[in-house]
Amino acid sequence: MQVTRMAHTDQTAGEAPTKSSKMPLILGLSLALAGGGGAFYAVQSGLVLGGESHGAVAGKKPGSEDPGVGEMPDVAYVPVEPLVVTLGNGATRTHLRFRAQLEVMPEYQSEVETLMPRVVDVLNSYLRALEASDLSDSAALVRLRAQMLRRVQIVTGGERVNDLLIMEFVLN
Repeated sequence: MQVTRMAHTDQTAGEAPTKSSKMPLILGLSLALAGGGGAFYAVQSGLVLGGESHGAVAGKKPGSEDPGVGEMPDVAYVPVEPLVVTLGNGATRTHLRFRAQLEVMPEYQSEVETLMPRVVDVLNSYLRALEASDLSDSAALVRLRAQMLRRVQIVTGGERVNDLLIMEFVLN
């Protein structure tokens, strides 16, 4: 028995190992190239990531007319009186300096200016109700702006004021 076993091991050691197929490597490489080419085309043509680079590639100047860019909207701005509000009570008093402008349609500008005492009142009341801890979050200004805009729109009528632009928001 030992002799056959020995002969069998010598026979396998003498055979050349079989080579694996290179077909999966070639298939993977060709799929990677096709995917890379498709991704390049999608980004270059503007199908992915906007297409801002498409105009530069086509030779357009950045300031030239682009059919995708609309005209400037016809708006007017109504300034809100600057407010200084004391936040907190006791030993931890903080002062907030606030200044804003309201973006309105030109046909509503005089109506919004007439309602400005109410707008200042609602903003003053809202800001005085805040505490310094309400302003510690990084998203606090966005949240406060949305709350103030909603209150202003209620006072002036929903369609008269488009936006509230915060010009100054300083804590001392």
